[in-house]
Amino acid sequence: MSETVYLETSILGYLTARSTKNLILAANIEITKDWWEFHRNAFILYTSEAVLNEVAQGDETIAAQRLEVLRGFPLLALNQAVQTLAAQFLAHSSLPPKANVDAIHIAAATIHGMDYLLTWNCKHIANAQIQRKLAKISLDFGYELPILCTPYELMAD
Repeated sequence: MSETVYLETSILGYLTARSTKNLILAANIEITKDWWEFHRNAFILYTSEAVLNEVAQGDETIAAQRLEVLRGFPLLALNQAVQTLAAQFLAHSSLPPKANVDAIHIAAATIHGMDYLLTWNCKHIANAQIQRKLAKISLDFGYELPILCTPYELMAD
């Protein structure tokens, strides 16, 4: 059985981003497109209503492209268990209150047993120091935190 991946909003942002002269952003865009083209089919992909809400914002043309990419993807329920775990993440980790939607992404992936949460958000999600605290909170509530990572880390040949 294939491993599961929760696609967080930043992945769609990079997948549909306009070209840039910023070398780091340009590299992340290319890595994201490479992962999408050559590696995503090795996984079962999921997202949530929280991602749909975020990708619908901003430039209308690009928002429409992001929504089109996600059309037909299975959505993880943002149920009470997700809300409760997200609140615990905000209360007991280093996540700031403004990262409430990030906490929802992490909680959704955790509650629904995803193997990975794929993101470019290394400030609040794929952050080793925060991840340790999130893993402990998850275990305290009987869940295993998925691996929170960037596309670089899911590109096995």
